[in-house]
Amino acid sequence: MKKGKIYVVGFGPGDGDHITKRAIDALQESEYIIGYKTYVDLIKHLVTAKSIVSTGMTEEVSRAQDAVKKAEAGGIVSVISSGDSGVYGMAGLVYEVLIEQGWTEKEGIAVEIVPGISAINSCGSILGAPIMHDACTISLSDHLTPWTVIEKRIEAAGMADFVIALYNPKSGRRTRQIVEAQNILLKYRSPDTPVGLVKSAYRENQNVVLTTLSEMLEHDIGMLTTVIIGNSSTFFYDNKIITPRGYQRKYTLGEGKQSLKPHQRLKKEAEPWALDQETGEAKAGYEQIESIAARQEPEPKKEQQVPSLDMALQALSMVTEEKVENPFLVQQSMESIFEFAVSPGVVNKMMTAEQMRVLADVVGEKGTLEYTPSHRLVVKVPTDQPEAIVAKLEQHHLRVMPVGDVVKVKACDFCYGEKADAIPYAEEIAATLDGLKLPKQLHVGVNGCGMACYRPVFDDIGIVYRKKKFDLFIGAKPVGRTAHAAQPVAEGIEPDDLIPLVTKIIEEYKQNAHPNERFFKYFKRVKKILHFNYHDMSSKIEVEPAPCGD
Repeated sequence: MKKGKIYVVGFGPGDGDHITKRAIDALQESEYIIGYKTYVDLIKHLVTAKSIVSTGMTEEVSRAQDAVKKAEAGGIVSVISSGDSGVYGMAGLVYEVLIEQGWTEKEGIAVEIVPGISAINSCGSILGAPIMHDACTISLSDHLTPWTVIEKRIEAAGMADFVIALYNPKSGRRTRQIVEAQNILLKYRSPDTPVGLVKSAYRENQNVVLTTLSEMLEHDIGMLTTVIIGNSSTFFYDNKIITPRGYQRKYTLGEGKQSLKPHQRLKKEAEPWALDQETGEAKAGYEQIESIAARQEPEPKKEQQVPSLDMALQALSMVTEEKVENPFLVQQSMESIFEFAVSPGVVNKMMTAEQMRVLADVVGEKGTLEYTPSHRLVVKVPTDQPEAIVAKLEQHHLRVMPVGDVVKVKACDFCYGEKADAIPYAEEIAATLDGLKLPKQLHVGVNGCGMACYRPVFDDIGIVYRKKKFDLFIGAKPVGRTAHAAQPVAEGIEPDDLIPLVTKIIEEYKQNAHPNERFFKYFKRVKKILHFNYHDMSSKIEVEPAPCGD
């Protein structure tokens, strides 16, 4: 079989002038283009691929998996990222998916990472020259990295006087991180420190704001904004942000002729602030630059000295007869975040005080607990022992379920168990289907009587128990201006036939849907699932014009 190839392409800020020729060649060579919808739209005019798959913001794993699957079948695939594909892009994730499958460079499909201009560079060029000295990038998104770790990185960068580029600074739901980042940096930086806010660099809606560290939150900041924060020497000049490289220490910038010749500038006498390459220490009295530079005789070579901290640690080790580690050495391992859903049961909506205590103990001080509309709690907790957590919760009769792009089964409480006939069927549906991995999250709603008060007809698949049989609804669109209920497709289904029928529907969707394609969109696209034909249930809404004309 012909071997495929994966290009992981960084296409820069998104305009044609700042994408490399290699990136364009890779895109045009590819048979498949896979990427986040906004990014796909930016490069569509450059490609001739037979298939373009655009997915949502949080579907990075499914994009990587789909790319590997297509390449293993012999296809040439480009997975695209804005900026540079190796800076908060798709490069690492593609390798992780390959490694999970046992890939090796020698035997496996070919992979080429095509670099692009990252946001720190593109935004920096628009602002002037803010990245002229040591700089770092920090993403404020805590979806994949615990906030406690991000806090430490901001603290360290602030303390070390780095120029800082903040990626993913703020979203509609994630608003506190940029506030906390500002508070941390104000401990180490002047409130007047120059800050540049660049939104959609080099794109049609580009917006640039020059502000200060203390006032930056008074301006609009979103996911498309890159925040560049200067260091202690950064300054404003004529609507630009400049960070000096330090040449004024070596040269007199206003003089046409420099006092030191090129070979003299490289000597340590001309750079007394630099570390001595033999002792590892800065030379004392380096403020006297002119007198040291004029000195003709070199200083006699000093014996190399052991730093005082090392001497203290060695002495302490001799006394205790154990090796004493440097207490200032940062040794931090990344904690894995275990994310799952929990509920008291498929039908039961009541939690006991003991169950709540156990759940609180599991979450602890570092975890989070979120109540969701589907009557389940979503837990995020740092741990390297997820199995122990599951066992503890199940021991207390709590139901633990996976989260993400899986089947989610919810049911009414059957009038607190008074209408109990359908309860066994609801529990069997949950046991069979709940947690199945799919291209996109899919909701199955079960109601125990014809009143359908639990609104299963607004789920992807709605099941209503009526007259000892089941009615089936599929394809609801629960939100948006064109929201609509599910389409009724079958009545009077025998209980023994229900789960096989629903399983076939879900399997067809799983096999044929695009990554991140919701069930109702899939139904609308293919027009038929099993023998059920699609009918447009949406209605166009005429919106009254606003008085102001907007």
